[in-house]
Amino acid sequence: MSETLRSLASRAWHGFLAYLLKFGIVGLIGLVIDVVLFNALRVGVFGTDTWAQSAIGAKTISTSVAIVFNWLGNRYWTFRRHRRRHVLREFAEYLVVSLGGMAISLACLWVSHHLLGFTSLLADNISSNVIGLGLGTAFRFVLYRYWVYGHHRSDGLSNLARVEEAQRALFEQPPLEQAAPAVDPNGAAADPAQSPEPRNQGG
Repeated sequence: MSETLRSLASRAWHGFLAYLLKFGIVGLIGLVIDVVLFNALRVGVFGTDTWAQSAIGAKTISTSVAIVFNWLGNRYWTFRRHRRRHVLREFAEYLVVSLGGMAISLACLWVSHHLLGFTSLLADNISSNVIGLGLGTAFRFVLYRYWVYGHHRSDGLSNLARVEEAQRALFEQPPLEQAAPAVDPNGAAADPAQSPEPRNQGG
C-alpha cells in the first residue's frame, strides 16, 4: 500500500505539481515586474509628459514586459523539457493564451462592476485581482501545460528526442551473434583454434 502511495505521489509531483510550483514562481516574479514597472512609469522615472506615463501606456508596457519575462521563464525553466523548436509559433500561442487569461480577468470585473452593480474599489479588486486572476491563472496553466508545451506537439524537444531514439532503435544493425562451437560425435566441443594435422605423405 505504501509503495502504491509513493508511486502515485511521485507521478503527481513529476507530472503536475512540479510544473505548477515552477509556473507559480515565474508568475509571481512576473507580477512583481508588472507592478513595479507600472508604478515607475506612472511616477515619471523614465520620463514625464509621455505616453508611457499615462495609465494605459504604463499598463501596456508593464504587461508586455511581464508577458515576455513569463514566456522566457516558462520556456527555459518550467517547461524546458517540452519547449518547441519553432520559437515564433510557440510565442504566438503563448501570447494567445496570455490574452485569454487577461480576458477572463476583465470579464469577471465587467460582470461584478456593470452587471451585478458592485462598484466599490474593494469589489473591483476582488473581482479582477482575486477571482479573475485565479481563474485566469488556472486557464493559462492548463493550456500552457497541455497545449503550448503538450507532449503531443510534433516540434516539442522531448517529442523529437523520443522520435530520434525510436529511429535509431529501428535502423541500427543488431550485433552479430558469435557462431556456436562445433561439437564432435563424441560430445566434446571442438577447438576452432586447432586444425587437423597434415598427413605425412613420405615416399
